[in-house]
Amino acid sequence: MKKLISVLIIIVVSFGFKARADEGMWLLPLIEKLNMGTMTELGLKLSAEEIYSLNQPSIKDAIISFGGGCTGEIVSSQGLILTNHHCGYGRIQSHSTVEHDYLKDGFWAMTKEDELPNPGLGVTFLIRIEDVTDQVLATVNPEMNETDRNAAINSARQAIERKATEGNNYRAGVSSFYGGNYFYLLVYERYTDVRLVGAPPSSIGKYGDDTDNWEWPRHTGDFSVFRVYSGPDGKPAEYSKDNIPLKPKYWLPVSLKNLNKGDFAMIMGYPGRTQRYFTSYEVNELLNITNPNRIKIRGIKQEIWLADMMASEKIDIQYASKYSGSSNYWKYSIGQNNQLKNLNVIAKKQQIENQFNTWVNANADRKAKYGEALNLIKSSIEGRAEFQNASQYLNECLLGCELLGFNQVTADLLPALKSADNQKISEATRLIMENTGEIYKDYNPPTDQKSMKAMLKLFRADVPEKFHPDFYIKVIDAKFKGNIDKFVDNMFSKSIFASEAKLTAFLNKPVLKTLENDPVILTYNSFINVARTLGQERSKFDQDLFKGQRLWVAALKEMTPEKTLYPDANSTMRLTYGTIQNYDPRDAVTYKYYTTLQGVIDKYKPGDYEFDLPQRFIDLYSKKEFGRYASSKGYMPVCFLTTNDITGGNSGSPVMNANGELIGLAFDGNWEAMSGDVAYEPELQRTISVDIRYVLWIMDVYAGAGHLVDEMTIRQ
Repeated sequence: MKKLISVLIIIVVSFGFKARADEGMWLLPLIEKLNMGTMTELGLKLSAEEIYSLNQPSIKDAIISFGGGCTGEIVSSQGLILTNHHCGYGRIQSHSTVEHDYLKDGFWAMTKEDELPNPGLGVTFLIRIEDVTDQVLATVNPEMNETDRNAAINSARQAIERKATEGNNYRAGVSSFYGGNYFYLLVYERYTDVRLVGAPPSSIGKYGDDTDNWEWPRHTGDFSVFRVYSGPDGKPAEYSKDNIPLKPKYWLPVSLKNLNKGDFAMIMGYPGRTQRYFTSYEVNELLNITNPNRIKIRGIKQEIWLADMMASEKIDIQYASKYSGSSNYWKYSIGQNNQLKNLNVIAKKQQIENQFNTWVNANADRKAKYGEALNLIKSSIEGRAEFQNASQYLNECLLGCELLGFNQVTADLLPALKSADNQKISEATRLIMENTGEIYKDYNPPTDQKSMKAMLKLFRADVPEKFHPDFYIKVIDAKFKGNIDKFVDNMFSKSIFASEAKLTAFLNKPVLKTLENDPVILTYNSFINVARTLGQERSKFDQDLFKGQRLWVAALKEMTPEKTLYPDANSTMRLTYGTIQNYDPRDAVTYKYYTTLQGVIDKYKPGDYEFDLPQRFIDLYSKKEFGRYASSKGYMPVCFLTTNDITGGNSGSPVMNANGELIGLAFDGNWEAMSGDVAYEPELQRTISVDIRYVLWIMDVYAGAGHLVDEMTIRQ
């Protein structure tokens, strides 16, 4: 730990702290040495120990990883959780039916008995972070090739993780930082009884939908409410009526105070992935392969889905979560490519690379140690290009055909039938039949049928023939004269997976030959063979790429870069800090730091699926019934901007003021800085958050769920 802290302090000092103070996703054990001075200057009133402590309750004990892809926070002594609406969206959708459409109407549990369980949903608390770099690299030496190096590292990792979980119910993982040059042990505790408590209707929680997504000004009430339960002994336990609301170590107080430009803002959460140390070659791959493919493929699929969703309330519910998950990063990719080009990010990366080349070639020792870094990355990225492209198309097009994935439900039945063991067959069949309702609940065959036709045609048109699964030639061409529509229609007509009724009929009398010859099984196996081949071809470049990336980041630690080297996000808890600020997106335009209820009403379009509003909402606005949640400045706040550095995974993260009080939930970034995961833009990059006062107003005044607010510790 001391070794890493010393290195980082030297880096910060030697770089002259050229990066803005609000740039960076910081490791909690290091904030005392690296960040407290700057945070205090910005207005922070807390100590490092109050933020992250191993010996007493601290803010980190209130921050959770929610479902593995978002962040949440504990806001009451009874385990109440706040996170984003879009983080809870899949769970809200899973409970929704045409008769009880919680997506459309919202949901509020007026008693704890009304709260809805969510099988498979878990929340994770961080127990501690520990520097284990020396232990992990103890047997690693410079002469090792990448295979041997990785084997030594993985062996050390596993031993450390086993030791950390002996005699307790914790989970542990050793994560790599700085391109695999440093390693930390992270110890967690996971709770799996998490219940839905409340959610506004989507007309509030997703207000603006795709049109407003990633853009300011925002007027979205992006929040949902859950509660975590423990066993009667306070320990993690599977769902049971005997479980009790968790008694947390710490929960966040909630502030109703005004927010002002320049106020300190701090966010803690679980940012997923950034690529701030990408080279120009990796950025080029994003620009020309990854993002264009995602934009094109998902755009076509989403158009098909949306048409059916608009025509049927049932299909709208079935595909709501799928569509939302797909469209979010579809639009992200559009924005990222636009800004990578507009902000000339490749040229900026090349400037750093030129600086590196001059620096490394000026010293023989440096050249021997780091000289191959860029060439390894360049040759790997360029060498894998055609395989990367084909793999993405395979995953997005073919694996994106829902019916083809249904064969996985019979993964255990197939070997059981081959064994002719009646007991195994009976058990495998029983397990499938118990889950068929859930499997088909959110599936509409005609929608998938149209989508599959489009996806198979797109793959054939855009991907070189040498990467085509053999069913194109052996089945589509040979049996259907190249007619993809007829091939798909035949599959839906004959496959046992095409509907719940057909699968149930088969399971009542399973036959090995029928399963083996099912068109879904045959088609799936055909493209899985191609997926394996592509994976093998791509993997040939992995060792050189990983080595190049590791050497590149290590080299950047020894030269003078343009920004402070903090570790890239990797789904571990981080702290980021900044201030509430306006920004100037373009010439003669300034965006102020907050939006109001007036802006929600201004965007209102009756009957529009993105901008409609409930009548009660409009009535409350008209009467100015804002309760205690309006600003003393005369408006009802909705969203606000800060300069915090976040990315995907931070959704639902608490935004806290200088006293560690909750002032909002982070939920988005801004369009003008969509390149931020690759290159931080200090003048443009902003975090968009929903104001906690708007959250509480919806919860209390609009929904009548004031009992939930009563659980919280309110600061006025």
